[in-house]
Amino acid sequence: MSFADLKTEKGVKELNSFLETRSYINGFSISQADVTTLSQLAKAPGANLPHALRWYNHIRSFSPAELKQFGVSASASPLITAPTTTAPAKPAEDDDDIDLFGSDEEEDAEAARVRDERLKAYAAKKSKKPELIAKSSILLDVKPWDDETDMKELEKATRTIEMDGLIWGASKLMPVGYGIQKLQIMCVIEDAKVSVDELVEKIQEFEDFVQSVDIAAFNKI
Repeated sequence: MSFADLKTEKGVKELNSFLETRSYINGFSISQADVTTLSQLAKAPGANLPHALRWYNHIRSFSPAELKQFGVSASASPLITAPTTTAPAKPAEDDDDIDLFGSDEEEDAEAARVRDERLKAYAAKKSKKPELIAKSSILLDVKPWDDETDMKELEKATRTIEMDGLIWGASKLMPVGYGIQKLQIMCVIEDAKVSVDELVEKIQEFEDFVQSVDIAAFNKI
């Protein structure tokens, strides 16, 4: 999929419209097309382009190590870089204006103790590695009661579910038989924050529309 110049407002608007019903540029998982498209943006999409902004933040949340699992190279975009440890802020001087790096002759025992503790804390913080956020890509089959069920309202109700760590993606209607269709919808979750069972239960609470929910595909990211 190609867009107008993504450094212009027109191009970003086209991207926003394209992502209105999609999570990724191609298919149901991240690909090189997402990273390449990201590299063509001059800056983050504005809040008035929510679909492009949601995609932008989602793609940037992947580390180079996570991208490698999908066979995607992060080198195409300077916006995706290896996580680095942020240096701690310079400790503020205490009320007694202690010079932590003054001469040994002027340094009393208390000042030496404070200096050693701060240096140890700094070294410990610097040695910590960023925690890898475990994510999963899930394809759900949401089945209605019959062929008279309003599938647009069913999807609208499903997307009203908001959970920390949940991002809804693309969807489509698939024939089941006898004129009945099911909603097939993609979502990405953070494993530590979202329970798949809880998500399924929340969808099934829309009893006027939903007969059952099945997991069609489940992939670790």
